[in-house]
Amino acid sequence: MADITSTAIVNGTLYVLIGFSVVTWALILIKGIQHLRISYTNSKFIKKFWGATDLAAAAAIEGISGPAARVAGVGFATLLEADGGTTTHDLEHTGDRQDLLDRRLRQQMQKERGSLESALAILATIGSISPFVGLFGTVWGIMGALTSISKSGSASLEVVAGPIGEALIATAVGIAVAVPAVIGYNFFIRRNKVIWASLDDFAIDFVHLALKTSFIINRSAAHQGAANAFRVSDDSKGKKQHEKKVNLDDLEVEGAQA
Repeated sequence: MADITSTAIVNGTLYVLIGFSVVTWALILIKGIQHLRISYTNSKFIKKFWGATDLAAAAAIEGISGPAARVAGVGFATLLEADGGTTTHDLEHTGDRQDLLDRRLRQQMQKERGSLESALAILATIGSISPFVGLFGTVWGIMGALTSISKSGSASLEVVAGPIGEALIATAVGIAVAVPAVIGYNFFIRRNKVIWASLDDFAIDFVHLALKTSFIINRSAAHQGAANAFRVSDDSKGKKQHEKKVNLDDLEVEGAQA
């Protein structure tokens, strides 16, 4: 009975470790594809961004998604909101335009960081506990093997080597599962730091560019709906001022004739 229980526990441990291995390689594949896509989209967007003539032209870049594009999108939306003369008085809009832009960019970068770091805790956990899970199976297997040996009354090498050797397999499997998980975790942590540094540099450059334009996107860009609305408002005001000036001129002419 003890031998059957020991065998079942060792086998259960091996099944758990096999499950850990499947999860590890699945996460490595998913995160690898994610990082390849991010590297491609970030490189493509940043190249087009710096190739644009001004911020308005950069805001017109379409068809590219990725962390850099989303950070820039939040920046453009913030500039258009400030350019539209938002009069909302709340804590979110406290501070000048640069403070608001810095805060929005930082918030979006934190979201991107959370997305990059998702599932890495699972890799770290598997890499940390897999050797101990394998060791648990080994210890339990050795206990069962020693119990069987004591019942048989023989301690020859032929009797001892088989059960103990089978129990040691659990430790070997635990180490084999842990190694890819740890390597994958360290690799993706390093890649995340590189991407984060690139986004941080891009956000700083974006703020500097916005500062040069007084945090205003060129309203002559026809593709910007919010900017168009603001431009129409300015044109209406100018038209009214022009009409007012014409009326004053007419009054002056009439007064001179009188």
